[in-house]
Amino acid sequence: MLTSARGFWARHRRKILVSLGVAGAGYAAYRLYDAHRAQLLRVEQLRASEEQAADDLVKNQLQEHFEKVQSICGTTTLPLAMHQLCENITSQLDISKLTDKLRQGKAESSALTPKEKYDTWEEIKIKSFTKTVSSMWAMTLLSLYTRVQVTILGRHLYLDFARGTHDVQLQEESTFSENGHKSFLTTADYLPTGKINAYIMHMQRAATEVLKEKKLKDLMSTDEVLQTVLQILDMFMSLCEDNSWIQYLIPDDAIVQAQLMAVSTSGFDDSSLLNDFRKLEQLMAETRVVLASDDFRNIMEKSLRKIADMVIEDLAAQTGIPSPPSGLPLATLLPRVAHLSSPLLEEPNKNKYIQMIRSMPEVELFYTFLYANMPPET
Repeated sequence: MLTSARGFWARHRRKILVSLGVAGAGYAAYRLYDAHRAQLLRVEQLRASEEQAADDLVKNQLQEHFEKVQSICGTTTLPLAMHQLCENITSQLDISKLTDKLRQGKAESSALTPKEKYDTWEEIKIKSFTKTVSSMWAMTLLSLYTRVQVTILGRHLYLDFARGTHDVQLQEESTFSENGHKSFLTTADYLPTGKINAYIMHMQRAATEVLKEKKLKDLMSTDEVLQTVLQILDMFMSLCEDNSWIQYLIPDDAIVQAQLMAVSTSGFDDSSLLNDFRKLEQLMAETRVVLASDDFRNIMEKSLRKIADMVIEDLAAQTGIPSPPSGLPLATLLPRVAHLSSPLLEEPNKNKYIQMIRSMPEVELFYTFLYANMPPET
């Protein structure tokens, strides 16, 4: 047996040694390859970790900036717009001088002719309803509009970030500066300042049309007051052909846009201003598309109906008017109707109507879909 084994070794020694050498070299090569692969894996993991950390940092900065934009809108943009709206509606639709005029006419029989008295009462009637319905529509639309702005702006911040992770030059070309953000949000002031006169005249025209058959001695229940308010809102919207009501919220004039941007961009280079202006045009175009959509019209109508119901509930609580067929004379109701505008125009953090709009499930769902499915870029 031993002799046989020695013979086998003698005959195949060279082959065995070569095989062992090859196997050893293969094992050594495998170990070297495995070590190199492990090193590459560690490098890739380290690189991925660094990229993730950088990505998380940018995302956190993006989130912080978006929250800052939301804060600006919630604490500055909307409150300022509501303050200006309150001042202008209150001053332009004030009925105190008219009521003083009637008191003077009552104290002095010769102070007013019958026609003057009638005309004064008619003006009080129109202004009282115009004041409250104007406040209702403007408050509701400003609340919805500023939320549209923040949603669109937040979407663009995200898209700019996504582009920038792949193309630094593209990010520089598409990035909207912080001053550009402020310019975009500043458009919320357009209704309370730039278009308030035309808006009030338009609403007053609607109120005049609806109220022309309403007599001062007519008894009105809360349901009838509600229907009157809703009719004025419907008349106002019907007078706005082809969604022309949007013109009260957002300027369509490039010169106006440039003026808005100039408010906060002094000291910036021309290329930055040009980029911001282009971006502002794009954002405003997208905003118009959203405002003109059926989905926005749906939440606008639902919000207005909800606010109208709340306002009339407040009126009923103040006056104690029961449901039909009882009620109070229209002349008695007018000062109370006019007073309903005050809580509608309160600052946002104290405004229960704005809080209600924000909490409506339909509104929340609309903005969720709006953020996820923005209209195509123009």
